[in-house]
Amino acid sequence: MRRMGKTLKALRTLLTGACGAALVLAGPAAVPTRAATPAPGTAWELKNTGTDARFRGLAAVSRATAWAAGTKGTVLLTRDGGTTWRDVSPPGARGLEFRDVEAFDARNAVVLAIGEGEASRILRTEDGGTTWTEAFRNTDPKGFYDCVTFFDRRHGIALGDPVDGRFRLLETHDGGRAWRPLPAAGLPAALSGEAAFAASGQCVVRSGPRDAWIATGGAAVSRVLHSTDRGRTWTATEAPLPAGDPARGVFGLAFRDRAHGLAVGGDYRAGQPSPRAAAATGDGGRAWRTAALPPAAYRSGVAWLPHSRATALAVGPTGSELTTDGGRTWRTFDAGSYDTVDCAPAAAPGAGCWAAGEKGRIARLIAP
Repeated sequence: MRRMGKTLKALRTLLTGACGAALVLAGPAAVPTRAATPAPGTAWELKNTGTDARFRGLAAVSRATAWAAGTKGTVLLTRDGGTTWRDVSPPGARGLEFRDVEAFDARNAVVLAIGEGEASRILRTEDGGTTWTEAFRNTDPKGFYDCVTFFDRRHGIALGDPVDGRFRLLETHDGGRAWRPLPAAGLPAALSGEAAFAASGQCVVRSGPRDAWIATGGAAVSRVLHSTDRGRTWTATEAPLPAGDPARGVFGLAFRDRAHGLAVGGDYRAGQPSPRAAAATGDGGRAWRTAALPPAAYRSGVAWLPHSRATALAVGPTGSELTTDGGRTWRTFDAGSYDTVDCAPAAAPGAGCWAAGEKGRIARLIAP
């Protein structure tokens, strides 16, 4: 029997919409008061996408080029910094929920659709979205895939929620053209109620050629799982983010190298407090410290700025924050709704950062 249960399935469905009902419960102990002054010189420049799709999948190739994937089978591509967007949605995909996109450049990208059974699929394009090929379709009715990440242009993994007590993982060695299950012996065992959140395309991330991390929630504790061999074996560490409910946990991860990482999350139901919405690690995820001044509320996406060892962004439905001290303190700079954020690699020409979310919202960062 599938471990998630009806309660978590219903909550996952809410992630497609406006993040749940506005329920108010007594919160944990008070946290430090947040700075009211926005970070100077930092802002999102909202772009006109011409759609009302909700985008939780985002891939920043450069300051000029970005991909976004979302509801109603929608995939968009810009090559001019967001001035214009091409609808490159796969034919016949309107019934799919895309939650992640990984792009190598302006022509080659992989998108992941979520859902139980055959709703979970991976598609690939090699011509900028003119044509698409289905590379994987889940045939297990208990399976549910959440996120995908690539170590390089050839090697990648896709994460699925636990089935029979163990997370599911796929691997590819040819850039996403073919996928196969990783050996079950090395796959991480799940806690009761534990799963990943398909909220921002950041429930599985990587840094370097072999290291990967998984963000989890829904159990008595939140955890971050770490692999040093491209997903074949894993270790697990408790993360100090909200837990103990199917709607709470770690929703997004970002690592700037194999040691320094950030975790964001909380309780995604509107109106619920998330007093410990961010944490940081300096040892690859073996230990996590809660932010002294955390984001104002639940955050689903996080990204390091290129060319910086201490600056990163966090986004969620109620606003965006900036840290300039490696995640110890966060400062609000925007109140708009975004679900995911991504920054192009430091080596990319004209590297830039992008955010995406509900009602077709996509923005590019303006920063000093």
